[in-house]
Amino acid sequence: METLLIPALLDHHWPLLRWAFETQDRRAVILDNRTGVEELGLRHLHNDLCYPFILIAGQVLSALRSGKYDLPHTSVLISQAADACRGSCLIRLLRPVLDREGFAQVRLLSLNARGLDRECALPVSLAMARRALAAAFWGDTLLLAGNQVRPREANPGDTNRVIRRWTQTLSSDLQANRHLTPRGILRRCREMAADIQAVPVTERPVQKVAIVGELYTKYCRLGNWDLERYLEDHGCAAGVNGLTWYALYYLDTHLEESPRLIRLGGKLLTAWALRFQRRFLEVLRDAGFSTLPPYQELKALALPSGCALGCGWLLSAEAAAWVRAGYRKVLSAMPFGCLPGHVYARGIYARLQREIPDGLLTGIDYDASTREGTVQNRIRLLLDTEI
Repeated sequence: METLLIPALLDHHWPLLRWAFETQDRRAVILDNRTGVEELGLRHLHNDLCYPFILIAGQVLSALRSGKYDLPHTSVLISQAADACRGSCLIRLLRPVLDREGFAQVRLLSLNARGLDRECALPVSLAMARRALAAAFWGDTLLLAGNQVRPREANPGDTNRVIRRWTQTLSSDLQANRHLTPRGILRRCREMAADIQAVPVTERPVQKVAIVGELYTKYCRLGNWDLERYLEDHGCAAGVNGLTWYALYYLDTHLEESPRLIRLGGKLLTAWALRFQRRFLEVLRDAGFSTLPPYQELKALALPSGCALGCGWLLSAEAAAWVRAGYRKVLSAMPFGCLPGHVYARGIYARLQREIPDGLLTGIDYDASTREGTVQNRIRLLLDTEI
C-alpha cells in the first residue's frame, strides 16, 4: 500500500478532495503538521523563495522525519500552477533537498494540466475527476454556508460540529462512489445547506470582511496564520469565495498552452461546470445564503488588465463583487516571494480602490521575516476604520 502525502493548501476542501486520490493501492494523507515547519523550510531553502514554498518544504520534511511512514512506499503530491508561479519549480528544487536528507526513495508526484515534469505526473482517471468535482462543490457548500452562520451561532462550536458530521458522511459517499451524479451532488448540497441554516443563531452585530488574494494564503490556515479564526474572534464574518470559481478561472485562462487533448477536455468541462455552477448557486440562495455571482458575471467585474498569472484578474473581480455583496472591507492576502503577486496584485491596489469607492482594500503580506503582530496590526487598522 502506497501512502500519498498531500501538503496543506485547501483546508475546507482537502478532507473531501483527498478521496479523489484514494485507490485500492494508495492511501491519501493530508499533512496538518504546523509546529516548526517554517524554520525547517528556511534551513533548507533560500528565504527569497515564495513563502508557501518554504512552508510546504518544511511540512514535507517534518512528515518524512516523523517515522510514521514506510518511506520506500511513500510519495508526495505537489500541485503546480505552471505559469509565473515559482511553485511550478517546486519539484525540481525540493528533490535535491530530499536526496541530501536521506529521502531519495520518496517519490515526488506532479499534479498539473500543462505537461510539466511529465516523468513525475500523477495519472488522472475519470473516477478521480468525478470524485474531485463532487468534492469541490460539496466543499464550497460547507465553506460558504459555514462562514455565514458560524459568527452568529448561539452555541459556539455548533456549526463546526455540523460540518464535521457532513464531512464524514460525504467522505463515505466519495469512497463508495455514491451521489456523484449532478442530481446527487445538488441533493447533498441542498441537505447540507438546510442543516447549517438550522443551527441556532443570535442577532449579534458582525462586521463583514472579505478575503481575496493568492490561493495558498486565501484557503490555507498555515499560510495565513489562521486568518478566518482571527476575524471571527474579533466579531467578523469572513467572506471567502468558493474553490469552484478559481477552478473555472484556471480552466478558462491557463489551458491554451496545454496538450490538445487536455485543451479539448478543459473546454468541455468548463461548459458543463458553468451551467452546473448556476444550479449550485440557486440551491444556496434558496436556503438563504448569499454568494458571489456565477463565474461569467464575476469575470465582467474584473479590471481590464488581461493578466491571468497567479490569482491575476480574479483578485480584482472578487474584491469588487464582495463590496457589492455588502462586504465593504476587503483583505488582500499575499505571500512574500509570489512573483505574480508582487508584479500584478500590488500594482492594482490603488486603481482597484478607485473602482470600489464604497469599499476599503488593505493588503497584507505573509512572510517568514514578518511577525504575527505586524500583520494583525494592519488587520486591526482595517477593522477599526469607519467607512
